[in-house]
This record gives sequence, C-alpha cells and structure tokens, in this order.
Amino acid sequence: MSAVVRFSIAPVRSLGLEHPSEILLTELGVAEDRRFYLIDERGFLVDRIVVGRLVQASAHTDPAAETLRITLPDGEVVEGDVRLGEPVETQLHGRVAIGHEVLGPWGEAMAALAGRPVRLVRTDQIGGTRRGNPASIVGQGSLRELARQAAVEDVDARRFRMLIELDGDVAHEEDDWIGGRIAVGEAVLRVTERDGRCAITTQDPDTGERDLDTLRTILRYRGPMPDAKGAPKAMFGVLAEVERPGIIRLGDEVRVLA
Repeated sequence: MSAVVRFSIAPVRSLGLEHPSEILLTELGVAEDRRFYLIDERGFLVDRIVVGRLVQASAHTDPAAETLRITLPDGEVVEGDVRLGEPVETQLHGRVAIGHEVLGPWGEAMAALAGRPVRLVRTDQIGGTRRGNPASIVGQGSLRELARQAAVEDVDARRFRMLIELDGDVAHEEDDWIGGRIAVGEAVLRVTERDGRCAITTQDPDTGERDLDTLRTILRYRGPMPDAKGAPKAMFGVLAEVERPGIIRLGDEVRVLA
C-alpha cells in the first residue's frame, strides 16, 4: 500500500517548492499553493517557461495570503504584509487569471532574477486559474521507471511539481486509480485523468537549467496519450478532484475505495 512521502507547493508560481509536513486539501486545492504569480510590464505572465532560473528563489505565505516572504538566491529575504493595488487579468496558458497587483518591494526584488521589470499579482481566489483537478499525484515507482528509461540514476520528483508524492515500487500504479476514488488521510479524492507534462519538467529543479529530456523519454516508452481535449501529450502522474476535503499528513496511506 502506497503512502505519502512528500508534499510540494509553490506560493509564487514557478518559484522554488515548499515541502510542508501536512496540508489542508480543499475543493480548490491548498490555499497557499500558486496564490501569486509574476507579470512583465506588458502584463504577460513570467514563469519558468520564460525564465527557468526563477526556481532559485522561494516563497512562503499564510493560508489567507495576507503576508509573503520571498527568499532570493543570494539569501536576501523580502517580506511583509500583502497590500493590493489595481485589478489584473492575465492569460495563463489558455486560462484567465483574475487578481490584484501586490504593492511593495516584490517586483524590484525579483527583477534581477527575472532579467526584466516584473510585477507581483495575487489571485482573487484559491487555486488561481484552476477549473477542477486541484490535486496531482505521482508515485516513486513511476519515477524509477522514468529514470530507467532515461538511463540516469534517478529522477527528482520536484521536476513534476506534484502536490502529493507517494512511495511504492509499481510503475504508474496511480494510473490504475483513474475513474475511481481513493482516501488519503482525512481527504477523499476522485482520480480523473493523467497529467499532461510541459517543458518545465526538463529543467533541473534547483537551477532551472534544462538537463534531462523528460518529454521525449515519456513519449518514447509510454507513447502520446490524449488529454481531456483529445490533444496528444506526454503523460506522467494523475490529477484528482477533491470529494471530501481534509488534512493529509506525511506517512498517510492511500486506500482505494469501492
């Protein structure tokens, strides 16, 4: 039986991950996850597709997203209360994010790392642009199979930025749960579909440099698989809806429900 070995959240989209010992998973996701994002002077999204090295900074916020702390690669810390300015709408990979600009030192602090002037935005709701499937899951058996297929010693799960990482030895065991329900800790999830991957997974999760061709490797040994819209993708891990919110802790086991 698989159990939780790591959680991964990013209070600011594309920045380095936090790994809490427990999460409160709601119908919209984890309140602190992806609550903020960066835009340039034209209002366009600035993420790791644009600037891979953003992952070298990290952030922390509270569940209400009223305070924020950003730690830069050189160790400098910028923190304070979140003060909102003008409303902002941003195109995020085919979806529209609605939020407000965050006033203060954040953009100036991040400009050098981003390589351009940037502004920080807080989404108006938990989950940002999500339209369902707030939970993502991958098992270590799948990661070991990917490493074997890529002829490398191991593949760091942080490349995939999945909310829930499980132990276990069976490759792609999580795919078998699609269409069914699982219980993890206090939460009950309905596993809906495989997760289509993007180029961020090719980047080193510490530096943001491209160093492993995850996408071609997945496509080679698994083949392209259709997403919810029928588009062929490199699929790795699964997505899930939250049927019953609740706290999940490290070590909680997955129970497959009837």
